[in-house]
Amino acid sequence: MPLRLLLCLLCVCCGFDAAAGDLYTAINRSRAGEGNCDAAARLPALQPQAALERAAGDLARGGNLQQSLSAAGYRATRSRALSIKGDGVGAQAADILGKQSYCRQLQDAGMSDIGIYQDARQVWVVIAAPFAPAVDLSEQAAGRRVLDLVNQARATPRRCGDQLFNAAAPVRWNQVLAHSSQLHADDMARYNYFSHSGRDGSDPAQRVERAGYRYRATGENIAGGQLNPEAAVAGWIKSPSHCANLMNPSYTEMGVAFAVEPKSDMGVYWTQTFGTSR
Repeated sequence: MPLRLLLCLLCVCCGFDAAAGDLYTAINRSRAGEGNCDAAARLPALQPQAALERAAGDLARGGNLQQSLSAAGYRATRSRALSIKGDGVGAQAADILGKQSYCRQLQDAGMSDIGIYQDARQVWVVIAAPFAPAVDLSEQAAGRRVLDLVNQARATPRRCGDQLFNAAAPVRWNQVLAHSSQLHADDMARYNYFSHSGRDGSDPAQRVERAGYRYRATGENIAGGQLNPEAAVAGWIKSPSHCANLMNPSYTEMGVAFAVEPKSDMGVYWTQTFGTSR
């Protein structure tokens, strides 16, 4: 390759990189409340991610945001795309995105990552928060909260699908049932499955027996993806079969547990086990 052509190619590349770098800097200045964007607090800088840059490039070619993120291998809890189009916008992007009309979107405190694609006629900005499931309660606190919610539900007559249940007596906490629940929640999270049947073929009754609980009656509810006890219990109440378990007057005890695994499909897995001992 002739030296002159090589030098020109290098200059073009350097110019493009500098422009992209300037745009990342401009956006993070907006998050810090600089320029035309006022901010109540200085937000952390968005971190450039290659996967989001690939997603932004795909959007520039007509892609869909969620499909583009998936194709780029980025799993988001939340995401947003901004675009600017028109002749010469690539050179003006930093000034345009610094305007007040974009401030609120760029100052989303829940976002942490960013990817940008730009050419002479269009700019795409993708900002996102990576999938990071969490339950902001200890195991003990979550267990107590689920127990309270279950007993509140049992105190009121309700219909579960086609079955009508009278109010039922409250259930009490049982640590052996909680331990059995924890083992199944952990297994589902670790091995990325969602089922009442364990990987070893065990059913709920076999699991509580294995944990050391001698039962006259037992039943299990599972849930996936909920980030707090309220969402888990609400989901069980809406499901006829889970609701029937929750309202079953023959149960006197309960244990519940959750497990978190960001690499799994659902992120958070809950197991609730009811029982009546012999």
